[in-house]
Amino acid sequence: GAPDLWPHLLSWTGAQAAALCLLNYLLRGQRWRLWMAHYQRPLPWRTGLRLYLVGYTFTPTPGNVGEAARGLLLPVPLSPAQSLAIFGAERVADLLCLLVLTLPGVLWLLARPALAPWLVVVLLLIGGGSLLLLGLAWTFSARLLSRWVWLREAWACLRHQPWQWLALTLLAWAAQGLALWLLCRDFGLVLGPSLATGFYALAMVGGALSLLPAGLGGMEAILTGLLLGAGATLPAAVAITVLVRLLSLWLAVALGALALAYSAAWRKDLSLS
Repeated sequence: GAPDLWPHLLSWTGAQAAALCLLNYLLRGQRWRLWMAHYQRPLPWRTGLRLYLVGYTFTPTPGNVGEAARGLLLPVPLSPAQSLAIFGAERVADLLCLLVLTLPGVLWLLARPALAPWLVVVLLLIGGGSLLLLGLAWTFSARLLSRWVWLREAWACLRHQPWQWLALTLLAWAAQGLALWLLCRDFGLVLGPSLATGFYALAMVGGALSLLPAGLGGMEAILTGLLLGAGATLPAAVAITVLVRLLSLWLAVALGALALAYSAAWRKDLSLS
């Protein structure tokens, strides 16, 4: 039968996995603060992290585009172009680093001809991601920059301390990959940390390219299929996937809603009008 999720979620392993997901939020919040400072809006780390978490309230939107509202909710809001620019820079940085982290998963698939259909799906996803990055690079040409100001602003964000945001982004997504590794180990599925991270990155890339709200459906299907290919039973693969999504997505949404309520009602440092 289907395994009971609560013992795994409330175990020491579940706490460690949750801590790794919280580390992901912290590192990406620091990246947001970095780009806010680029716009002469330096924020103390506690305030910056809280305001960053507010944006997760809007993550379950197509392409996560609701997160672009972060900069518009500040007491002295960013311009729409600046807020959208930071959102665009975040998505490009995330996709770039996730594509790098997929490599162990791709190599694992290449070594297993029986999983050729999955390999085709993965190559299509990576190819699509690469084409998307190339398309974004093309739109940064001078002709379009003059028309779409936010693209120029996004490119300026990515040029600002690139090694710092690259390190923060890689570490953030690797942390959630390690959370998957811990949960797999708790269910008796033996995967190396790098392979688990590769599986997680592949699933995230697939979900992102689907443009569904928070990648719902696409991410889960890909991750469950990869875990089945690695030897997990169907109930275990589904349970691991559900736990990963609870900790990596819905925990963030819940924290975002709490941060939004606290910031608006208690601290009164958000502009909701």
